[in-house]
Amino acid sequence: MFPIRDTVRTYSFPVVNWLIVIVTAIVFLYEGSLSNQAFNRLMLTYGLVPAHLNITRPILLILNPFRLIPLVTHIFLHGSWFHFLSNMWTLLIFGDDVEDRLGSGRYLAFYLISGAAAGLLQALVSSQSRMPAIGASGAIAGVLGAYFILYPRSRVVTLILLFIFPWFVELPAVLYLAIWFITQLVAGVSMFSQTAVIGGVAWWAHIGGFLFGMFFHQFFKPKVHPAISRDYPDEFRPTP
Repeated sequence: MFPIRDTVRTYSFPVVNWLIVIVTAIVFLYEGSLSNQAFNRLMLTYGLVPAHLNITRPILLILNPFRLIPLVTHIFLHGSWFHFLSNMWTLLIFGDDVEDRLGSGRYLAFYLISGAAAGLLQALVSSQSRMPAIGASGAIAGVLGAYFILYPRSRVVTLILLFIFPWFVELPAVLYLAIWFITQLVAGVSMFSQTAVIGGVAWWAHIGGFLFGMFFHQFFKPKVHPAISRDYPDEFRPTP
């Protein structure tokens, strides 16, 4: 299943969502300019290497909190064009709606903390792994988790390939996201006895990000929709 667009109407321009995409694109283009040696060094320094984080020995994190920096920086790194484009496409579809509901400043904090929370779970599950986990998918999973709760009546136009024939179908967002989460959970559980990073996919980061978004987005949500102001006549005022 590949999402094409959703049906949610927004009331504000997603400044932060586009800023995240632009910054991530700049970082990705910078990666492409590096030699193989410099690229690998960048991944090992700013990617999330669970064995370097030493999450099972918190005293080391207290003594050297700079070890936590990759929890944020890893979400701006990508390993291929497909990795980058698929993540940014998903973020453009769902992120604008979540930013619209949280407000730009809260959305930025939510996105970064979602990515860090996703990385923490990944580091816990594969604490001895020396493979750098990179990509925005954990942070985007947090956005999907928030969307799952905030927009239960939304629908997602989805491309499904039946053999070689494309089929476009409009699915309820809750169904689309539930299927997505279940596939991540099944993959994560089935690989739990291994490194939880198989084929370059950090399944537990996706799971952790989605659950964080579901249960903690409410702490970033204002009581009133940020788009509500005196500029809106009552009949056009968006609901909270």
